[in-house]
Formats: sequence, structure tokens, C-alpha cells
Amino acid sequence: MKTLLCALALAFATAHLLHATAGKNNTGTVISDLKVRFSGKEPELKGRAYVLEFWATWCPPCRTSIPHLNEIHQKYKGRGLEIIGVTKEDRQTVRNFTKDVPIEYTVAHDTYGKLNDEFQIKGIPHAMIVDKTGKIVWEGHPMSLPEAQLESVLKAE
Repeated sequence: MKTLLCALALAFATAHLLHATAGKNNTGTVISDLKVRFSGKEPELKGRAYVLEFWATWCPPCRTSIPHLNEIHQKYKGRGLEIIGVTKEDRQTVRNFTKDVPIEYTVAHDTYGKLNDEFQIKGIPHAMIVDKTGKIVWEGHPMSLPEAQLESVLKAE
């Protein structure tokens, strides 16, 4: 029984890590242009902190992360934090999906996967905290977004 529990715990931990991986460490990289198409109005990002999250409608861990990201959005939007969910899927697929799973933050489309390739995103969901200068200061699974780091980038001048 202990062996089974250990195996299950290891499998869960491994699966969790695989869903938040990049082929390189992007921390410290400065983003000058996202090169994506936005559903709706493009947010003004210059001088603003934001969370960039890579996801897909078919991804169960991504769907699990959406309510958490909605909560983060509600908590910090008044302080200027933007959340951008980037998907390779088309607008109609996302529109159909959001009828059942509301997304309260901005959705962007990277239909050709250029942004995914630039950051070497290997597993989703994958999130990045970007400071007001455009520098990535944290990356990992969106369920592990460190609120202390969010507070820090929002306070920075």
C-alpha cells in the first residue's frame, strides 16, 4: 500500500511539473512586443506589470487554473495588474469554450506558436510574471503564482 501511495504521489508531482515547463529559463528576459492578436481590446502594457499565461481549451490543468487566474485578476486589476492568457487556438474555439468556462482576463491568440517558440514553452499551463519594465521575473505553474512577487512588481516604480 505504501508503495502504491508513493508511486501515485511521484506520478502527480511529475505530471504537475511537466505542465509548467519551458525549454529554457526565461527569467530576466525583457519582452518588447508580444506579437499576438487579442480577443477584444489590446491592453496597454507599457509601464504595467502583467502575468503572461500559456494555455489551451483542451488542457485539463489549464481549465483548473482559470478560476484561480480570475481570482488573481479580480484582486489585483484595480492596482494595474493585467493578466493575458495566450493560446494557439482560434477565436471561435475560445469563444465557444468561454460560454461554459468564463475567463475574466484578456485572451490573446498565438495561432502560429511564435511566442510559444520564442519562450520554448514545453508544457502548459505555464505562467510568467512580467515587471513594469517588461522583464520576466518569475515563471512556473499558474497555480503557484507567488503573491509576494505580484506585490513586489506592483509596488516597483
